[in-house]
Amino acid sequence: MTTVLVVDDDPHLRRTLAISLRAHGYTAEAVGDGRSALQSVAEEPPDVVVLDLGLPDIDGVEVLRRIREGSGVPVIVLSARTDSVDKVEALDLGADDYVGKPFGMPELLARVRVALRHAEVGAEGGPATKTLVTRHFVLDFADRRAVVAGRPVRLTPTEWRFLETLARADGHLVPREELLRQVWGPAYHSESNYLRVYANQLRRKLEPEPGAPRYLVTDPGQGYRLLGDPDS
Repeated sequence: MTTVLVVDDDPHLRRTLAISLRAHGYTAEAVGDGRSALQSVAEEPPDVVVLDLGLPDIDGVEVLRRIREGSGVPVIVLSARTDSVDKVEALDLGADDYVGKPFGMPELLARVRVALRHAEVGAEGGPATKTLVTRHFVLDFADRRAVVAGRPVRLTPTEWRFLETLARADGHLVPREELLRQVWGPAYHSESNYLRVYANQLRRKLEPEPGAPRYLVTDPGQGYRLLGDPDS
């Protein structure tokens, strides 16, 4: 049975989420602080983590950072913070999704289902896509291995989905709406900030000059392209 770890310091919300998740067929584990969350992920890895940013001991952003140091488990961030900086930081650290409080249970359940589908695709190696070889990096989509300047680089499952969607277009433009739908799901159509965050962090990992990208290119107001070397 699929296990969802709920991390929230509000006991009422924590209990409500656990009851709702169990009613929909999930195994729900619930903890109220960051240390307990990290211990749970280390000892009994869940299938999805629902993580509140406002924790009493360790800030949720730091909990996310530590989870990402050793695990690719899907993480859905919850937060009442309205500052977009927090949202960008969470996505930049590898959060798969961000849900603002207050939220409806049907919305959260839909986000959990999307995260699980993406994780399942990632575990199976994703859709067949050719290996992209450039002068500066190699992306093996079948095995999800990235090598930059001769060294392996870790990409998150969401980063792989982002690149796979672009790679299938073989250098052609992928519109923003299509990219959002393919990477995050059909409920996403206007979250263009997600695209900017992931494009920028991928450029930092792959591009020789992230500020002047030659491979992951933006068509302003339209979408993105993943290019090979000009003479390849």
